[in-house]
Amino acid sequence: MHNDADVIVVGGGNAGFSAAHAAAERGRSVIVLERGEGPTAGGNSFFTAGATRIAHEGLEQLQEFVEVDERHGASTVPPYSPQDYLDDLERVTEGRNDPELSAVLVAEAQPTLRWLAGLGLKYRLMYERQAYSRPDGSFLFWGGLHVGNVGGGEGLIADHTAVAERLGEDVRYGHRARELVVEDGRVVGVVAEHDGQRVTLRAESVVLAAGGFESDAALRAEHLGERWAAAKVRGTAFNVGDMIRAGLDVGAAKGGDWSSCHSVQWDAFHPENEGNLELTTRLTRQSYPLGILVNREGRRFLDEGADFRNYTYAKYGKVILEQPGSLAFQVFDAATRPLLRAEEYEMPGVSELKADSLEELAALMEIPVEEFVRTVEEFNAATNDAELDPTVKDGKASAVTPPKSNWASPIAEGPFYAYPVTCGITFTFGGLKGDVEGRVLDEDGTAIPGLLVCGEMLGGLFSSNYPGGSGLAAGAVFGRRAGSIA
Repeated sequence: MHNDADVIVVGGGNAGFSAAHAAAERGRSVIVLERGEGPTAGGNSFFTAGATRIAHEGLEQLQEFVEVDERHGASTVPPYSPQDYLDDLERVTEGRNDPELSAVLVAEAQPTLRWLAGLGLKYRLMYERQAYSRPDGSFLFWGGLHVGNVGGGEGLIADHTAVAERLGEDVRYGHRARELVVEDGRVVGVVAEHDGQRVTLRAESVVLAAGGFESDAALRAEHLGERWAAAKVRGTAFNVGDMIRAGLDVGAAKGGDWSSCHSVQWDAFHPENEGNLELTTRLTRQSYPLGILVNREGRRFLDEGADFRNYTYAKYGKVILEQPGSLAFQVFDAATRPLLRAEEYEMPGVSELKADSLEELAALMEIPVEEFVRTVEEFNAATNDAELDPTVKDGKASAVTPPKSNWASPIAEGPFYAYPVTCGITFTFGGLKGDVEGRVLDEDGTAIPGLLVCGEMLGGLFSSNYPGGSGLAAGAVFGRRAGSIA
């Protein structure tokens, strides 16, 4: 029968476009099916800050493919080795990362970004998110995550779209893929809905890059737990698991950890705190290592300084979801408030409470005043005299329960600030099982002919947590791999 294209890619985000570009470069005809249209296109990739984790040897090597910036001459970018990357993956997932997938990600992340840069994607050093300025006017990068897209997620999708047009890819918007077409044991096409009609498209290969199931409240409750039905969806509303179901229906095995996800601290009271196309990632609250977190009982409940933010932020949304009312407050004083990320803590409509005393702040938070004041006083009294240095694990600790291991400044100088946060879910870690080439595997470990997977749909890399920026890196790496054999 007639094929509509050599390759059909389901999902027009970073992973899907990476697969499409790799296939198109090989001379394959490509159709990309994207459910979104106009501003809703691009999946979760549009909502990201664009940060992408790669191993590198330092600033000199990065300057070979990132945009020129006058600040480079005054910047220190510590090398981030492949072993550092692998160690971080194993540490934050507690060893539950697939070793073969991890090895490929670590080895190919930088070459893949160089490939994308060669196609026309633009990258830069992420000064506002991954560096601190020093008194002498220089900049020190930290946390292993240094490179990101120019223009963030919006720039990422705009660049990918321009490459797709230049390479002749047929991007069809407003198409919701629902089923896979199988003949004689081989996947040969996709059934999609468009303008109320069912459309069947055929191809030699189908690449699934349609995201996880985080936008479906029922699936969240089923696989993550009942409380997850109330989580705020940070990104696209379209990741409802359609193609995960379709893959399972044709015999694909489940891959990865279906019981955990990427979730963050998220503005609790902003009136448009789900799928906000204008503010996107600015609704996160990621300067929490510099302050303390208290729940509605006025008590601390985690170690805010356990590690660099890049290694804890994706798991602390879950911890807040488990607090009373799924609500907590980040608390800072006048000394630490100027250190907070401006793009998040000074965004339009930010939920902020401010008071001249701790008692007044507790009243604004509507939490027990005496308990909150006691919490702060005990924290302050147990804080050591080490010097605050946000660029390193500075050992400036508070010996309370739970402890604060680093960056523990006393909450002592008014005015005082509180930012209400809840759980914002980003993407689910469970998906389909695939090999390192992106081929979808069945329960026996046999590749299903004609079917490939990449991006958030590929399970196995992450569990409970992940190193910041490794999601976009994985999408590009395994998207490219899938597109190279599709």
